[in-house]
Amino acid sequence: MLRGGVSRRTAGRQTVPVVLGFRAAGLHCGIKKAGEPDLALVASDAPCAAAGVFTRSTVVGAPVELSRQRVASGRARAVVVNSGISNVAMGARGRRDAAAMTRLASRALGCPDSDVLVASTGVIGEPLPMAKLRAGIPAAVDALSEAGLPDAARAIMTTDTHPKLAWRRVRIGDASVRVAGIAKGVGMSEPNMATVLAFVFSDAAATPGFVRRVLRAAAGETLNRITVDGETSTSDTALLFANGRAGNRVLRGPSSAGAGAFAGAVAGVCEELARMLARDGEGASKLVTVKVTGARNAQEAERAARRIANSMLVKTALFGRDPNWGRILQTVGAGRVALDLARTRVRLGGVTVFKAGASAGPAARRRAETKLAADEVEIEVHLGAGRAADRIWTCDLTYDYVRINAEYTT
Repeated sequence: MLRGGVSRRTAGRQTVPVVLGFRAAGLHCGIKKAGEPDLALVASDAPCAAAGVFTRSTVVGAPVELSRQRVASGRARAVVVNSGISNVAMGARGRRDAAAMTRLASRALGCPDSDVLVASTGVIGEPLPMAKLRAGIPAAVDALSEAGLPDAARAIMTTDTHPKLAWRRVRIGDASVRVAGIAKGVGMSEPNMATVLAFVFSDAAATPGFVRRVLRAAAGETLNRITVDGETSTSDTALLFANGRAGNRVLRGPSSAGAGAFAGAVAGVCEELARMLARDGEGASKLVTVKVTGARNAQEAERAARRIANSMLVKTALFGRDPNWGRILQTVGAGRVALDLARTRVRLGGVTVFKAGASAGPAARRRAETKLAADEVEIEVHLGAGRAADRIWTCDLTYDYVRINAEYTT
């Protein structure tokens, strides 16, 4: 059993979140080259209320199929994750290998197979090296540590340049509740119900139904509001675990005391992770927030924001620091989104470059060009057609994106 009463530990220079009752590990088991970590495990010392959201793609990996089936029970205790190979399009062998990964973990942990969820990320269409995983998974169990989340965050990376880790602490009654999450995924990223991989852990006491509701709401407003390249992964998985070790009164629904604080903490962790993912988009040089207001309805607000965020013309203009508002209006119009040009306004980095149906002039363009040099940029578009709004996080499109994806399997 893990010791209680500790919220954080320091490992080197990094502050490490400790969620009571959870331990984590990340290590190299031989899937990747050069000793890079490629196997992660996070486990609770007690059963958890659990929930998951998964890709809506019609092409999915065996780990998605298995975890989707198991988490439907609302209970889980651990998740085992490998990076480097996604275990997608491997047929019966892939299903056997996904189940074997959970069985190896469950036997070493001393819990039922059904309590272990699984995820894999990496190259599609290659078999998992099960001999290496048969040695690596028990080793990961032996390496579990209450300060191990940073190691797990690094082990799930593929083309990420750095690990993604976020946490919050809130009070629910007399209890101090912790929420911490890790994520990866900086390419093939436009989530539809889940980000590429995201795992959130809490010591809150909550029912499976409430945990499911909280995760779906948080994912909808954060993890589902990022795009790097407009592509949805075959492996998208977001999971939330809550083991009750904080000792708060059980959260059963939105009216439960502390329900809002818990939901806010989960959403806060997911938003921080989502921004990190977009900022670290393959080859990206800047995080871009696209805000659309004045849309006719919510659907058109989202469509306009996604059109802008996914436009190769807009993304390359941002990389080149070109305040080309014409590309922004063009893609909104191509999406058949209603707008009133006479009332439409476009701002880049807070500088108005288009308003009242016309360019704001060369001086405004020069000011906007200076703003586009920042590593965080905001695009604001008011459509003048209604009152609906939406927001998407994305990144620019650089030479390195082409290089990374041209060489991904070679």
